Amino acid sequence: MQCWKCGTRVFLAPRSRVSRNASCDQCDSDLHVCKNCRFHDPTVHNQCRETQAEWVSDRERANFCDYFEPSETTAGASGGSAAQDAKSAFDSLFKD
Repeated sequence: MQCWKCGTRVFLAPRSRVSRNASCDQCDSDLHVCKNCRFHDPTVHNQCRETQAEWVSDRERANFCDYFEPSETTAGASGGSAAQDAKSAFDSLFKD
């Protein structure tokens, strides 16, 4: 998985769980956060594709969600986000 904040690659043992206290070695950010979960999706209700998950108010801080599964990739981790890339492409259409 990748750290949601800095994009550093975090290696996990097969079938291991990410503890609530785990943090990135590079930037010291929490790893057991919604933004590192494979179910995180800002476009759906509750920002989570797991329908039984409870509401989490801060998606960048460690939480106790039992449905957490590490994501292979993290949208905002490396460079620009997809939304920023799309906005830049759109803006470039209207430049002279």
